[in-house]
Amino acid sequence: MHPLPTIISSDTRRAQRLPPNQVETRKWPALHWGDVPTFDPATWDLTVFPVPFVDAVATFTWPEFQALPRVQLFADMHCVTGESKLGNLWEGVSTAELRNRIEIAPEAKFVMIHCEHGFTTNLPLADFFDDDAIFALGHNGEDLAPDHGYPVRLVIPKLYAWKSAKWVRGIEFLADDRPGFWESPEHGGYHMRGDPWTESRINT
Repeated sequence: MHPLPTIISSDTRRAQRLPPNQVETRKWPALHWGDVPTFDPATWDLTVFPVPFVDAVATFTWPEFQALPRVQLFADMHCVTGESKLGNLWEGVSTAELRNRIEIAPEAKFVMIHCEHGFTTNLPLADFFDDDAIFALGHNGEDLAPDHGYPVRLVIPKLYAWKSAKWVRGIEFLADDRPGFWESPEHGGYHMRGDPWTESRINT
């Protein structure tokens, strides 16, 4: 069996890997809204929303998604609460693999990630398709734990960890940015982008 291609997040090459006001932790706290959803491989799918910015709906069943080419990703993770877990080794499907399989209109500039329980988070398209952005299925040699997003979570290492949404089920491309769950004023008003290096935690 051939080794998987490995992506190394550029942030891990920084001389100072901890963003401002972050502390390193060896633990991996599980923080989420709502109950951990039940996973049924017979009914699970991942859907790319169709028009107006994708030419046709694309839906992956669990076997189809598992069969996509995989990569490994070495990256740090920074939680908005102030803890950083350095040196994670993820395994999953690069978001670039999705881009290779659908036709996205040039008007699309943002993406909304839809998850179980109605959870959502928004991202600029450039962050979603960054070279170290993946749909993770495993972490440090094991399947993701259910409370860490099993079966599939998004991993966007350069942004705060709430952007690495758990239990992903849908992807919607947008022309204009709009707030997701945590970014909305009624759920905390978190920053629309969430850059840990500029401490973009809350919208002001």
